Amino acid sequence: MTVVIGFEGSANKIGIGIIRDGVVLSNPRRTYITPPGQGFMPSDTARHHRAVILTVLKEALEQAGLKPADIDCVAYTKGPGMGAPLVTVALVARTVAQLWGKPLLGVNHCIGHIEMGRLITNANNPTVLYVSGGNTQVIAYSERRYRIFGETIDIAVGNCLDRFARVIKISNDPSPGYNIEQMAKKGSQYVELPYAVKGMDVSFSGILSYIEEAAHKMLSSGQCTAEDLCFSLQETVFSMLVEITERAMAHCGSHEVLIVGGVGCNLRLQEMMGVMCKERGAKLFATDERFCIDNGAMIAQAGWEMFRAGHVTDLEDSWITQRYRTDEVEVTWRD
Repeated sequence: MTVVIGFEGSANKIGIGIIRDGVVLSNPRRTYITPPGQGFMPSDTARHHRAVILTVLKEALEQAGLKPADIDCVAYTKGPGMGAPLVTVALVARTVAQLWGKPLLGVNHCIGHIEMGRLITNANNPTVLYVSGGNTQVIAYSERRYRIFGETIDIAVGNCLDRFARVIKISNDPSPGYNIEQMAKKGSQYVELPYAVKGMDVSFSGILSYIEEAAHKMLSSGQCTAEDLCFSLQETVFSMLVEITERAMAHCGSHEVLIVGGVGCNLRLQEMMGVMCKERGAKLFATDERFCIDNGAMIAQAGWEMFRAGHVTDLEDSWITQRYRTDEVEVTWRD
């Protein structure tokens, strides 16, 4: 049996998970939460991760009932992500691997999400919609690569939602996207917003600029409520995502959709994607917040697949990178 520990800390979540042959043994996590109206700065986020990472590591081992000697491989997020938090986590993973005398493995964050989604849902060969605060991609597997069929050409969908939450001072606890989702449920009036699908790609920066400018005018004049704006923003951006996902499915002849990434927890997005899948006779797969949101177990799972396929990262190559595309990784473990 192969046991892999995974370290994730590419953004404001720090998580350490342990996987043994497809079974999640532990997956503790902490979140760096900033006051309403603020985002999270790389240096502050890294400081948070440094303060709690050893506590989270101890929790992961205790919950799994394992000792360092039981671990076969140490996996960590190589990228993409924010530089300072990535360095903090890579440093601890590198140190732990040397102290324990275990092989080290750098994992692509996006592939961690995909492999975790496949493990939890048992999806066979899905078209993947990967939506988070830093990434928005439509992906399908072909010839030893996760191919990107469409993506954002500017900011990620989660970043669009987070930044709108700052404009109207929505709490960041537990996350701005979750709080927008709850407010959107109370919205009843649809405010028309720009709809920007460009072929297989999407653009969110113009929508954000428009709603940022319109929000204060419309709210102060009583034309609509903050709940209406949350509802309208969700409906618009999720419609765009469903459209490009359906187009990728048609191109690939796919009958499965897997939604991964933090925004994938959103039940309205899952509902809209489910309607499209039903019309096409396809199946929708999604996970809950335990595995959608950044976590250590997803890095452990991708690391488990890679380690079993013979991958390891030499110490001198155990750097991080803020830009690391999903299709840069040769997927040797799926065929």
